[in-house]
Amino acid sequence: MMPAKRPDTRLIDRLPPVRGRLRADVSLGPVTWFQVGGPAEVLFRPADEDDLAEFLAARPDDVPVTVIGVGSNLLVRDGGVPGVVVRLGRGFAGIDVDVDGETVAAGAGALDVNVALATRDAGLGGLSFLSGIPGTIGGAVRMNAGAYGAEIKDVLVTARALDEDGRPHVLDVPGLGFGYRRCGVPDTWVFVAATLRGRPDAAADIGREMAAIQAERESSQPVRTRTGGSTFANPPGGKAWQLIDRAGCRGLTQGGAQVSEKHCNFLINTGTATAADLEGLGEEVRRRVFEATGTRLEWEIRRIGVPAAPSPS
Repeated sequence: MMPAKRPDTRLIDRLPPVRGRLRADVSLGPVTWFQVGGPAEVLFRPADEDDLAEFLAARPDDVPVTVIGVGSNLLVRDGGVPGVVVRLGRGFAGIDVDVDGETVAAGAGALDVNVALATRDAGLGGLSFLSGIPGTIGGAVRMNAGAYGAEIKDVLVTARALDEDGRPHVLDVPGLGFGYRRCGVPDTWVFVAATLRGRPDAAADIGREMAAIQAERESSQPVRTRTGGSTFANPPGGKAWQLIDRAGCRGLTQGGAQVSEKHCNFLINTGTATAADLEGLGEEVRRRVFEATGTRLEWEIRRIGVPAAPSPS
């Protein structure tokens, strides 16, 4: 007798129970700054660190996990993201400033700008640069984010991460293996919190620093458009935007995607772009820059997921 054919099982039905929220086939475009991209096969919003750790420990080994923050430096491809997408929310957004200890402890889901504001209000300086970095603390640690002369590695004390099996690890700066816009921690680990060091300063002085950063961003970057921040990392000894400009790419378009006229290391969704338009335009910029200058630009924007399936002919 032939065995009965096993019915197709949805991924969400194979996942362990959680206290947070699991949802199948959730569009990710609306949660990214580009406003493009396909769905998560399953989206998981853990209630807290314990919920996330228990999920990672119990999930089937063949299920990939992808972590996102607020989608500020992220391009989700049009075919969506297979497996489970973890989005850290309120349970990971706490901020605790210890002025006497000159530190701030922040959850990985805390917005960089909110950490800067909290430390300003508490009179803890040295962290104003965070107000110029769109995104979350977890993403900032993952990519050693930096702006206005400082990087996360310059102020980090420790970061806490869960490995692929949900085991916690506390890492210092040497253990994180920081480089330019990267860290050496495996991509399968999830940052859940970090402690940063500041220095006592007057709240008014910190506020002026932050205001100057905001004014500079407003004047030099297309901050009020559908963009993903800096597209390419600066090559050693150079500036990506200068190479892009030299290659004649300022204002270049593909479909609904455009290289910003204001700052040509930014790609813009003019309103009708697909992820394929944006990624294709970025690759065309890379090709032209290499042809014109011999420099091969590396993506700074994180690209996840799969392309859309081709339409049947």
